Amino acid sequence: MTTQTVILTGLRAVYGTGSRRVTALDGVTTSFGSGTFTAVMGPSGSGKSTLLHCAAGLDRPTEGTVTVDGTRLDELGEDDLTRLRRDRIGFVFQAFNLVSTLTAAQNVELPLRLAGRRPPAREVTAALAAVGLAGRARHRPSELSGGEQQRVALARALITRPAVVFADEPTGALDSGTSRQVLRLLRTLVDDHGQTVVMVTHDPTAAAYADRVLLLADGRLADELTGGITAAVAALVAEPGLAPAGGSPQPAERSC
Repeated sequence: MTTQTVILTGLRAVYGTGSRRVTALDGVTTSFGSGTFTAVMGPSGSGKSTLLHCAAGLDRPTEGTVTVDGTRLDELGEDDLTRLRRDRIGFVFQAFNLVSTLTAAQNVELPLRLAGRRPPAREVTAALAAVGLAGRARHRPSELSGGEQQRVALARALITRPAVVFADEPTGALDSGTSRQVLRLLRTLVDDHGQTVVMVTHDPTAAAYADRVLLLADGRLADELTGGITAAVAALVAEPGLAPAGGSPQPAERSC
């Protein structure tokens, strides 16, 4: 029986008031099991990044609950929430968010340093080697390409061995060869370590590495696919008129 690492129940996120009121998430209920890889797709503005940020405790939802590794986030104060994010959640940001004054190795070990632990140098070296950057440990972000910076960010997210890794377009800045390397690494994290990976992506090729694909539209779950996705589904995701749950999107392949 698969343990549900992340559980979202009735999640709503509303921003602004009056004519500027925007509902980014509208009653999303889903879960992400241990040892599974889920891709979240949908048109721009469908709520993908908001879902990730709420699930990771970076944003507080307006309504609903988020449970990560058995802990409800709404029951935590800011200090406890910070500790949970640091110890149990890995997040790969679209914009890398590396510290410019630190080397690649220092950026990777930063989460453990903040937790008061000094990781052995071999662990940092192994984390960088896993993303193909063993020879770049002493380089600062300004000395790395965009793709290399993203791989440093991924190594930083993985070094704490988190229960769940959230990734927001992790291959967006990478060439196809490096993208495959990163996606294979995420796949290995799931298959070999039983960890949970949730990835937002616009790329159907990246989503094909996942066990499950969630399609969002207008802040709601529009569909759920397993076994990867097809070109027909990719076209559906790109279509602005993607029907929300309860609607009737045109048939798409359910396995590939």
